[in-house]
Amino acid sequence: MYYSKYRMDSKYQTVFDFIKGMYAGKHIEAVIDVWCEAPVRKLWKEFADSALREEDRKSKWGGLEYWFVMVFYLCTYTKAKVIYIYIRHEAKLYNDEVEADILEAMEHPRCVGWGEMGLDYHYDNSPRNIQQAVFSRQLKHAVRLNKPLTIHTREADADTERILKELVPKEHPIHIHCFTDSPDFGQRLLDYFPNLCIGITGVVTFATNLDTPALIRRMTAPSVLPLRILLETDAPYMVPANIYTSLQDLPNSNDLKGRRLPLSHSAMIPWTADFVAGIVNEHWEGDENKVDSDWVLKVARDNARKVYSV
Repeated sequence: MYYSKYRMDSKYQTVFDFIKGMYAGKHIEAVIDVWCEAPVRKLWKEFADSALREEDRKSKWGGLEYWFVMVFYLCTYTKAKVIYIYIRHEAKLYNDEVEADILEAMEHPRCVGWGEMGLDYHYDNSPRNIQQAVFSRQLKHAVRLNKPLTIHTREADADTERILKELVPKEHPIHIHCFTDSPDFGQRLLDYFPNLCIGITGVVTFATNLDTPALIRRMTAPSVLPLRILLETDAPYMVPANIYTSLQDLPNSNDLKGRRLPLSHSAMIPWTADFVAGIVNEHWEGDENKVDSDWVLKVARDNARKVYSV
């Protein structure tokens, strides 16, 4: 993705170069890698094994901790050794062989969660009954292995809620990824699962998205704090809309007028945090009670440590 959007002759020629160049020495403590195509390419093992020893984390990852979560969610593969097919939401292609690859990864000491997994009724590329069956199957394994859950749910509120409540213990750590559904649905999950957090991406800044800000307003009322959110990117999508105001301050801002950034990345999370801080401050009177993006970032960081035990 980096090469396709930028240049093949970039100064970052490997993933390790990219991570060290972007994050090392910049108050970043860890990378949590979310793999979707990992069973296909087996790169997950190369990266995870490279972070087992402290000396390797220093030399290859710039001293950052490296963890990963994984599931078969967005891809499948053929029997051929080098032919791979990238397909969205193909639950109907899930089988024992795919699951065996996932379970292999779950046993790795650097694996801290199972996800994304879940239901997507927006695209409906796989029949809903099959989506539900695969979701249930993955949940049972994840609970058995005591892995935190990263849940994808889109336009599937009732079935997602029902299946989670049927199969997942109330105390299990859960991350609802890139929340965009109804505030009532989000609130019911928060009320039932005390260790559940809502994932907030740059989509919270979009003028067309009213549901995510509405849920945050419920979550930030003084009577319900602390704030149970995680900050994430859903890269390469969801560039925060409020970042474009900041671009006006750059020396080459005239060259950027009318242009859209090609992809999001974790360095954009402070803009999402700043937007969330503005929502939180709607509940407070007086400057002494106001919060800022640093406060939101700390809350989300502490929640990530709790949910994923990192």
